[in-house]
Amino acid sequence: MESTNRRHHYILLSLLVLLLTACTVSYRFNGASIDYTETKTIQIDNFPIRSAYVWAPMQSIFQNRLTEIYTNQTKLRQVKKNGDLQLAGEIVAFDQFNKGISSDGYSSQIQLKMTVNVRFVNNKKHTDDFERQFSATSEYDASQQLNAVQEELVTQMVKDITDQIFNATVANW
Repeated sequence: MESTNRRHHYILLSLLVLLLTACTVSYRFNGASIDYTETKTIQIDNFPIRSAYVWAPMQSIFQNRLTEIYTNQTKLRQVKKNGDLQLAGEIVAFDQFNKGISSDGYSSQIQLKMTVNVRFVNNKKHTDDFERQFSATSEYDASQQLNAVQEELVTQMVKDITDQIFNATVANW
């Protein structure tokens, strides 16, 4: 009986060692999973505003944040053309909607929504290519004027959208 228990312990111990040595876990603190031996450059084209409502600073806020996220979180070198990775697109919607109605029947909350169309090309692995839209929303109190909160809200939505784009292109989430 004792030798059977010992045998079970050895088998369990062997399985545990085998399991631990067979599994490898790779952590990256920035979330990017890029093979830098193969992928070295990224091309980020300008994303013009193509929405019916236009707030001019939105384009530069978006463009700067998109460029910064790849600069700060990857080792990719940014190029003007022929990048291993290529990002292009446009800001296709910037709209506001009534989100809530107060007891007097007037709007109490307004929701802003920003949508960006993105075309991504991975010249090293074309199965990763895509074209899709990324959106973010933000709300503000209807008693406020849009021009008083617009920069802060657009900055929040841009951060959300650029994080989504980063995750979809190089984080493989």
